[in-house]
Amino acid sequence: MTHDATGDAKPARASRNSTLSIKSLILLMLLAVSIGSNLVVGVIGYINGTDSLKAAAFDRLVEVRDSRAREVTALFESIQSSLLLASRDSAVVDAEQAFSSAYDELDAAAASTPKTAGNVADSGSSTSAGAVASSTPNVLTDAQEAQLQSYFTDDFGPKLQKATGKTADASSFLPSDPAARYLLYHYALAKDPAALGDAGDGSAWSAASATYHDYLSRMASLLKYGDLALIDSGGRVVYTVGKHVDLGASLTSGSYSFTSLATGFDQAMSQNRLDSVVFTDFKPYAPALDAPTAWVVAPLAGADKIVGAIAVQLPASRIDDVMTGGLSWQKSGLGKTGEAYLVGDDGYMRSLSRDLAENPKQYVKEAMASGLTKQQANEAVARKESLGIQPVKTQAVARAQQGKTGTITTNGYLGGSTVAAYAPLNLPDPDLRWVIVAEIDTDEALGPVNDFTARLAISAAIIVAIVSIISVIIAGAAVRPLRRLRDAARRIAAGESGVQVVPGGSDELADVESAFNDMSRSLELRAALIEQQKAENDQLLQTLMPDTLAKRYKEGAKTIVEDHQEVTVLFADIVGFEDYSATLGSSEKALETLNDIFRAFDDAAEEHGVERVRSTRQGYLASCGLVVPRVDNARRAVMFAIDMQQIVEHFGAQQGVQLAIRAGIDTGTVSSGLVGRSKVVYDLWGDAVSLAFRLQGGANEAGIFVTQRVVDKIADQLPFTDSGVVSTPSGNQRVWRIDPTAIDDEQKPASTSPEAAPL
Repeated sequence: MTHDATGDAKPARASRNSTLSIKSLILLMLLAVSIGSNLVVGVIGYINGTDSLKAAAFDRLVEVRDSRAREVTALFESIQSSLLLASRDSAVVDAEQAFSSAYDELDAAAASTPKTAGNVADSGSSTSAGAVASSTPNVLTDAQEAQLQSYFTDDFGPKLQKATGKTADASSFLPSDPAARYLLYHYALAKDPAALGDAGDGSAWSAASATYHDYLSRMASLLKYGDLALIDSGGRVVYTVGKHVDLGASLTSGSYSFTSLATGFDQAMSQNRLDSVVFTDFKPYAPALDAPTAWVVAPLAGADKIVGAIAVQLPASRIDDVMTGGLSWQKSGLGKTGEAYLVGDDGYMRSLSRDLAENPKQYVKEAMASGLTKQQANEAVARKESLGIQPVKTQAVARAQQGKTGTITTNGYLGGSTVAAYAPLNLPDPDLRWVIVAEIDTDEALGPVNDFTARLAISAAIIVAIVSIISVIIAGAAVRPLRRLRDAARRIAAGESGVQVVPGGSDELADVESAFNDMSRSLELRAALIEQQKAENDQLLQTLMPDTLAKRYKEGAKTIVEDHQEVTVLFADIVGFEDYSATLGSSEKALETLNDIFRAFDDAAEEHGVERVRSTRQGYLASCGLVVPRVDNARRAVMFAIDMQQIVEHFGAQQGVQLAIRAGIDTGTVSSGLVGRSKVVYDLWGDAVSLAFRLQGGANEAGIFVTQRVVDKIADQLPFTDSGVVSTPSGNQRVWRIDPTAIDDEQKPASTSPEAAPL
């Protein structure tokens, strides 16, 4: 509450800290509609634009992916076709047979040479510089053996260890076969490239090399094979173009039996059929210093039977040329950040990474951040190749490895968001399970979306500014009638009645103002009706319960109960009324008659200062001294009972029926209160109430029955008749009966005036 200058209380105005004015709401509504519509249009445009740009990016990537996939497949098919032709080429078959025969001659020459102290046949022997040289042709001397072993232990071994980062036993790659050792000495240790065709040692193998090496080396060079090897049916590498340490190696036993070349040879020969080609995947290959090497192997046909095999290294450079577009990613439609690459079933790349090719330093940082070790990243930079080094663990690769084809927005193998198109490759060899991925950074693919969003935001800001100005004007015009209504409402809230406003115009606000005037008149009328109803309710409560309880009930008290000392309680019913009401033939008539009698009882109760508690068809309950304490409450209750008998007798005489009162009266301590929650009833209870009920209910005849306590409180002598004893918690109580008909007029005490002063 607040107070004015005179100190009168005024209703406090509700706080407006958390509310907005109608003008502000109109402004906000107009702005919300404007911004909302712009937002909806912008979101739709943004979504459509993004979807279109994504679709365009995906379409471009799908086109690149499919194009690269076709080219890679065509490359493999071309290699397959070339190798099939070579396997049927008589020159190649003749070369394999010539090298195989010459290889056997070298082995035979070594076997026919007697062992001396100066002639060592195994890889573990060595001689001094002054050892005696063998005079047998095509057999290594002790000095040559020492040079060959030194090459493996001092040259090839350290290089292999440096490449792998692991300790390597180079001697395990030194063959025990004398022919292989002989060829390695004369060709693998040769410093002159021209000697790769003919070492000039006069052996049959060198003669065969002089005949076929040029043809075979040109074949490998033109088709960009890393190396070309001829293998006899027993698994011996009888010829290689590169003349590396694998020349003369056995693919069936020893260190080379675990290589991919041995795997390819086993698969090709185990098929036992011509015109078949086996592709192996890239795996570390020791003769190439553990660089990833893949082989393509085909059986050689000689007189319609398999006489050996031809093997070529799968050209990684040609794969890189296809996947990188000749290092021209941007010209091939992949922009500044896009690339296409291959991934094997082990999750490692099978082609060149664009980041590695264009920015090696940045690649090292990003590769290490994505989980690659520094040694691996530096190895990729040193080799200029990510094949078998860079792992690719992306959703695109995972889905492609599951045989799925599609597009996705996901993280790239070096981190960052990318838009990718993926698919499994359909290569000639089903065991070669590679997948292809074409991807581009999301920022580049969706770059135009940012420009579109910026233009959309500027347009929306301009529209919002224009709408804001218009909204201020509209809101000001809209709230003027509302302010008049506000002022009028405040006058009504202050207690003023009959407040009216002058309607302006003919729009909806004018209708509201007219309705407000009608409401004001209605409120004035209803206020009067409410006051009238309130008075009636107060009067009704006073009839149902004492004023003190009614006041507490209106104040909202939940539990209302009072204890009273020295209260006289009377409970009476009308003997013979039930028989009389049956003759009336109508419950309504009977109830009306009973109400007339009870109204007479109420008048008599008021005259004697007795308070009616409740009246039902079963009886009439009253008390004296409950609401207004009285020293003569017992006398008043008895006199009231005598009057009740006279009222009943008078009514019976009028109606020609025999009616009488049967009443029980006791005095003592009682409690009163409101019982119930949703339906409240005023009730009285206690020992005096219970005993009054027992006296009335236990009587077999009409009369007024009182306890000894009542008799003791009445000083005047009335004609009491002993009516027995009733048992109570405090002991037996003598019950007395008063027969009103036996009371002479002289014996009747004067009626107690209702104006008698209470204590």
